[in-house]
Amino acid sequence: MTASHFDYQHFLKNTPEDPGIYRMLNSQDSIIYIGKAKNLKKRLTSYFRKTLDTPKTRILVSLIDHIEISVTNTELEALLLEQNLIKKHRPKFNILLRDDKSYPYIFLSNDKYPRLSVHRGSKKSKGEYFGPFPSAGAVRESLSFLQKLFQVRQCENSYFSNRSRPCLQYQIKRCKAPCVEFLDVATYDKDVERTRRVLKGKNQKVIEDLVYEMDQASQALNFEDAAIHRDQISRLRHITSEQAIEGNSQNLDVIAVSTDKNVAVVHLLFYRNGRVIGSKNYYPKIKDDEIQLVMEAFITQFYLDTVDMPSELVLSHSFPDQELVNQSLNKISGKKIKFSTKVKGQRKLWLELAQKNSQQELALRLASNGQQLQRLQRLTEVLNLSAMPRRMECFDISHTAGVNTQASCVVFGQKGPDKQEYRRFNIKNITGGDDYAAMNQALTRRFKNLVNGEGVKPEILFIDGGKGQLRQAKEVLEELEIDGILLVAIAKGAERKVGAEKLFFDGDEFPILLNSNDPALHLIQHIRDESHRFAITGHRNQRAKNYNKSELEVIPGIGQKRRQKLLKQFGGLTALKKASVSDLASIPGISQTLAQKLYDYFQN
Repeated sequence: MTASHFDYQHFLKNTPEDPGIYRMLNSQDSIIYIGKAKNLKKRLTSYFRKTLDTPKTRILVSLIDHIEISVTNTELEALLLEQNLIKKHRPKFNILLRDDKSYPYIFLSNDKYPRLSVHRGSKKSKGEYFGPFPSAGAVRESLSFLQKLFQVRQCENSYFSNRSRPCLQYQIKRCKAPCVEFLDVATYDKDVERTRRVLKGKNQKVIEDLVYEMDQASQALNFEDAAIHRDQISRLRHITSEQAIEGNSQNLDVIAVSTDKNVAVVHLLFYRNGRVIGSKNYYPKIKDDEIQLVMEAFITQFYLDTVDMPSELVLSHSFPDQELVNQSLNKISGKKIKFSTKVKGQRKLWLELAQKNSQQELALRLASNGQQLQRLQRLTEVLNLSAMPRRMECFDISHTAGVNTQASCVVFGQKGPDKQEYRRFNIKNITGGDDYAAMNQALTRRFKNLVNGEGVKPEILFIDGGKGQLRQAKEVLEELEIDGILLVAIAKGAERKVGAEKLFFDGDEFPILLNSNDPALHLIQHIRDESHRFAITGHRNQRAKNYNKSELEVIPGIGQKRRQKLLKQFGGLTALKKASVSDLASIPGISQTLAQKLYDYFQN
């Protein structure tokens, strides 16, 4: 099967035989697939054979409207560029990690007196990053151990720079009070360097240094310092002995992949400094069950921007471009990374554990997907649809007495919630509490983009509300001239009991009631409840954000510097509200006119 509208023969005649990446785009000019190639011409030619390997490839090729290519100097450069573009554009036919949240690191700042802290997000601050860790809890556990051991500060810079005397951390021997210079920079740097070495797994080297310094202190009859070093050595030896039980002191990760029925689970066990610091499941979005492709996609997306690379990856499956990916990790990390698939001893036990976890999680997800499929099939029967819907959307409105109104849109596919497609709309310029106007505005903003060729049209649009809200949805779709969408309003009924929901359809005078045990109703309830949860969460966040604003922020002419100056001069908002016009005008930068405006605002 080939794309009849795409002149691939003419395109291939002009395609170079160089390494590079290619971007396949559809008729809406959206990127649907990004790939790399050692030879662009050969790789792209393989897509247009008479027989293609998988249904996924056949569907992909049928959607191609045009292809863009970028030539690189080497295949390694192509791999790095491919992964950067996949993360940026997230094409629907690429294998994608669904878990997009950033992973926690330990950050050692580059200050005069460096600080240790938990870090998430982009790595823009100057300093060193150690990780990633599977959870913030694992980071906090490590920070607590290091704080007791070397007493490197962990306080915020704003707190640190404004201290005039030591805080409680100094009293309980968790910090040496560099904020008030109770020690010199050189002594503090020794503790920082030891912390750095422990984070890199060089515990034995640190122990040797501490033993030497303990001997030196003993010979100089400085028994207090010797005792401190003795306790540090004892703690480090204890943690090192734990590592000896669990394994050697190197850093390694164990990766196991399981796939079935277009569902994939990657289980990752983290070992840092020879200790198990946790594990985590990942759920790549896939179109087929090719384990090798899932393994390659996971490693490239997860590790190519990792700062602290483990020295070994123990893999449940090898993959075709393993050597190339290995070279890229070596180049980025500046050290040799070992890929292991055939392992013995402790590594084999770890790998078996990871495989068992990935298989169990896959079984659970398949069972959940099976229930989802059953509910969807029943919904198809209830709504008299010709085929199971592939996309369903549900809108809900949330506000507090008409304030901070927000609309939410959740999206469900055949596998359940598609959280990447969720959207929120801040509703503006309506009468407070007018839910009909809010729904009209949200739906207009959502489907106006569809008219402009953006987004995907759902087969079913659920509305959390009654006939009035359903009427708003109908008016919006008619005005935008959009058809082919089934409108369903979900009303809770007079008693607002779960299981007594009434379903209103466009054109029907009376609602239908489903049995409380009906799988179709369970699916509708799930969609409605998820929409309500998403709306409430967004509304509460917006409300908290607005409540946390200073009253001064809403007064024209009062910027950040003036706010800080006013609050500082009067000692807070309470005294500021009681100030006279002359008191306000006496503050540098506050004119008589602005002082009068401030006074009038607070009086009213």
